[in-house]
Amino acid sequence: MLIRERAVGDVTELRRRAGGERRSEQKDALMAMALAVEGMQTAELQRALGRSRGLVQRWAYACRDGEVDAVIDKPRAGRLAKLRGENLVRLKARIDADPTARDKVFTLRGKDIQRIARDELNTGVSLSSVYRTLEQMRYSSLAPRPRHEKQEPRGSGEVQT
Repeated sequence: MLIRERAVGDVTELRRRAGGERRSEQKDALMAMALAVEGMQTAELQRALGRSRGLVQRWAYACRDGEVDAVIDKPRAGRLAKLRGENLVRLKARIDADPTARDKVFTLRGKDIQRIARDELNTGVSLSSVYRTLEQMRYSSLAPRPRHEKQEPRGSGEVQT
């Protein structure tokens, strides 16, 4: 496999992008491209990355043909999200506003957001879809406050004097 840099600094750029990539397949693709330009052969790439011959070659040839972004930024397979476009903007605004009296809670949880999507946005979504959407919008999940083992259980009813 004879792959050359298309421009000076391509290998450095591929390695930089690989270092910042969170998705393992995308990271492996970038590293395969960088290593192919540096002269590593297909069999060595397969062993180093634990990937199939065809996949390694597809990544290397994409680099050779200048189609790095076509391979890296390909959309994921699957259905389109139900919460997208204007509904996503409305949901974000609704979450950023304080919960209303109608919500009967102080903090919106997954079930609450699922209800809001159904009732206010006329979009039925699963709970896992709600959490995936919240993660994409960079909202954090609630975690219970840790309790010390020596702390009294809630609702013990005893008053200390």
